[in-house]
Amino acid sequence: MITPAEEIRPDSMRILAAREERAATQLDLQKRFGQPLLSVTIVMPGPVKDGPLSCRLLDVAQQQVRKLIQDRGWRVLACVEALRDAGPEAIYVVDAPAEDLKAAAIALEDTHALGRLWDLDVIAKSMRPLSRSSLNRPPRRCLVCEQSAKACARSRRHPLAELLAVIEERVYGFDR
Repeated sequence: MITPAEEIRPDSMRILAAREERAATQLDLQKRFGQPLLSVTIVMPGPVKDGPLSCRLLDVAQQQVRKLIQDRGWRVLACVEALRDAGPEAIYVVDAPAEDLKAAAIALEDTHALGRLWDLDVIAKSMRPLSRSSLNRPPRRCLVCEQSAKACARSRRHPLAELLAVIEERVYGFDR
């Protein structure tokens, strides 16, 4: 439930608070289990991050993540799902080497038809996030052009409407 004080907060403040809640959940899971975490979130630009499109993307991402974990013979020790202002998310505690988990997550992001719309972050036992660059992998590309996604996002090179149109086209064009 949203309190009256939250109603007057800007969207960015609610999204930041949701990200802080996610970080607190990750820290709690890390303390409880002492194993790598796989945080599954959705790439959704703009202020609305928790709509039906995001939920559909998370559903497909979770199906693929569970299949990946099963195929590798890893175990899920816990899974926490939430729908927050920052969008839908799932955090898995996985009994697997963090570097292997990150490499598999990168491969899934890079090869699945919707993988570019997922953010599969791996957090090692030390609470250190593993990056693509830590595994000598190239940065992610923009949804619209071939430039670095970070560079395009930072410069706001593409209008929000264009980004959302690309996302919708990918999601609604995806055949499970």
